Amino acid sequence: MDFWSATLMLLFIMDPLGNIPMFHSVLIEVNEADRRKVMIRELLIAFVVLLGCLIAGKSILGALGLQQSTLSIAGGLMLLLIALHMVFPQHGLKTDVESKDPFIVPLAIPLIAGPSAIATLLLLASREPDRMREWTLALVLAWGTTAAILLASNRLMRVIGQRGLRACEKLMGMLLILMAVQMFLDGVKEYVKGVN
Repeated sequence: MDFWSATLMLLFIMDPLGNIPMFHSVLIEVNEADRRKVMIRELLIAFVVLLGCLIAGKSILGALGLQQSTLSIAGGLMLLLIALHMVFPQHGLKTDVESKDPFIVPLAIPLIAGPSAIATLLLLASREPDRMREWTLALVLAWGTTAAILLASNRLMRVIGQRGLRACEKLMGMLLILMAVQMFLDGVKEYVKGVN
């Protein structure tokens, strides 16, 4: 996987456009003055979690005794589920969230630093550990773009509206489906190679 593919994949997984309505519904009880501070705090927590997974990726896989092919197949399946949800959303899905000043859950984890983002970073770190600088930069770019979109979400919602957000999210979901299938097929190929 090249640098730009990794960056785009991480950005699509973090799904900033799809997370705008969720962020707004979770933070509706938070004062306007404090809302931006809470968003920045949650975005920073998510970044620290993701960076930690990237740095410790190889050690985590070694400790759990997982092979790259297993992670690639599982990551592909998780990505596919997320992408399908982006393209075919379930309306009326309710989540239990804290009404006042949500801390870590659900904004930082799992909305930004979810299982698919973590699995992707573990896979990148274990498959090509010599390219850690590239993967770190890819993470920084994807996270930075996500942070910028979420922090500008009020303006974005005024400019493109709910329909525009949904259309963009569906397009990102379609591209993510293709990446998920490729990741799954790469994992199967690696597994078959290891068996022979």
